[in-house]
Amino acid sequence: MKMMDVDVLIVGGGPVGLSTAIELSRHGISTLLVEKHEGTSIFPKARLVTTRTMEIFRAWGIQEEVERAGMPREEFLAVGVGSSLSADDFVRSAAALRRDAPQSPTYMFLCSQDLLEVILRRRAESRPGVEVRYGAAMTGFRQTPDGVEAVVSEASGETLVRCAYLVAADGSRSGIREELGIATEGPPPLGHMISIMFEADLGFLPPDRRAALSFLTDPPCAVEAVDHRRRWMVQTGYEPEEGGSPADFTEEVCLAAVRGAVGVPDLPVTILGVMPWLQQAMVAASFRSGRVFLAGDAAHVATPQGGFGMNCGIQDAHNLAWKLAAVLRGTALPALLDTYEPERRPVGARTVDESLHNAFITFQMMEGRLSMREAIEQQAGRRSSEGLVLGFHYDSAAVVPDGTPAPAPEDPYRTYVPTARPGHRAPHVWLSGPSGPVSTLDLLGPGFTLLAASGAGWPAAAEEASARAGVPVAAVEIVATDASGGDDCAFASPTWAKEYGLESGGAVLVRPDGHVGWRHAVGPASADALSAALTAVLSRTPAISSPLAPPPPRPSA
Repeated sequence: MKMMDVDVLIVGGGPVGLSTAIELSRHGISTLLVEKHEGTSIFPKARLVTTRTMEIFRAWGIQEEVERAGMPREEFLAVGVGSSLSADDFVRSAAALRRDAPQSPTYMFLCSQDLLEVILRRRAESRPGVEVRYGAAMTGFRQTPDGVEAVVSEASGETLVRCAYLVAADGSRSGIREELGIATEGPPPLGHMISIMFEADLGFLPPDRRAALSFLTDPPCAVEAVDHRRRWMVQTGYEPEEGGSPADFTEEVCLAAVRGAVGVPDLPVTILGVMPWLQQAMVAASFRSGRVFLAGDAAHVATPQGGFGMNCGIQDAHNLAWKLAAVLRGTALPALLDTYEPERRPVGARTVDESLHNAFITFQMMEGRLSMREAIEQQAGRRSSEGLVLGFHYDSAAVVPDGTPAPAPEDPYRTYVPTARPGHRAPHVWLSGPSGPVSTLDLLGPGFTLLAASGAGWPAAAEEASARAGVPVAAVEIVATDASGGDDCAFASPTWAKEYGLESGGAVLVRPDGHVGWRHAVGPASADALSAALTAVLSRTPAISSPLAPPPPRPSA
């Protein structure tokens, strides 16, 4: 048997596993990713890439590549409901999404998973320290006092892999979760589903009948645009209790389902693939067992309504990677890893709950309890979800609280209120820079970043605190004017300090995952305070407090 040593073993080569490998590589951590299938997904599966995930892709340098592969943004704003795509009762509504676009330098996007995985695989395989093996299955593992030993089986033979940590990104039926004896919580399965991918020319449909997603009632199904040109997908269901099974979906049955959904009995159609799946909503009782961490669908499974599942998993990876790296490099104590579950599990649970809410709207429509007009209003309204996507925050030992309350918007699902309160994602603010506008998010690298008021002495404080902690801290000064300050200060904004809840001389420490770890609302600069914040965030000392920030500005009406 061959032997291999690596920092982290990742099981699962979907978007979450690939994202984990990419992010760990950015922190200098070696990984082996194994995926039992021979290649990336051939099915679209997930399509929606949320704003927060697009921000992560922007940081990885693949935003433009994803946008070239996906659908133009103006084509996915609409949702439709009706008996069929051609029925007289079909109605369409464009979701009010553009109101949220100013909250980020990028925006949500539709890119089918089969295309996205190719991009992520290419990026992962180009990264130093990443080895990706398809057609390779982990057939056993055991935890040791120093790490994990796993057996990886391939056509060429078996390899004993010794690693410090194992990340289970092996999906909703996670064998690793089952082996660890971790239970799941949630309602019984909501439905046994079939996805039928097909090719057809639907160009005859007028613009007011073209939508990225349509919910239909005769027969009950959903139609999704895969590329909005020739590839589409019908999602329908079957009842095992009534003797139904995936075997029932012969080509003849699939053709009838597609033609019924479109409302054209003789429509020329080519069936490209059929995939059975289980619609469910569940959360693992624990996201960790010793040196093994669950991520993505292994940790939480959302219904497809809302398109949250893949995105929540990618953010699991983004949260976990920097913590594993800090512990492996010795800059953080292992206690930092204890913050993964209390930070990510509440987010996963809320995401699953919101997806259930969306699913129930669909069920009510299918059962005739909502009129078409009521259904379209609710379906379109729930497409706007920036409050959920951008407004989540963390409360853990890796966050230094400053005593300010979290924003409480009237609709926390739809409405995102920007805040730099510790635990929240650092807000996007456009700055003037030497080469033109730049987002505050573009200033964040894979390490710690200190965004500070110009002239308060924070760069020197950051250098001293960095030396004490043995952790690089990139200090960025921002001047409060309308234009950049030239050689002395490359970035400027008259509003950023107010938007970050800072007064004269203040600063915020942003963690490697883009969330604020500490806010020093009022100067002067203090190397001692910053050092204490770093050691607290890295779980080296008990949590501390920071100077009370002023109340956040009221959101404009």
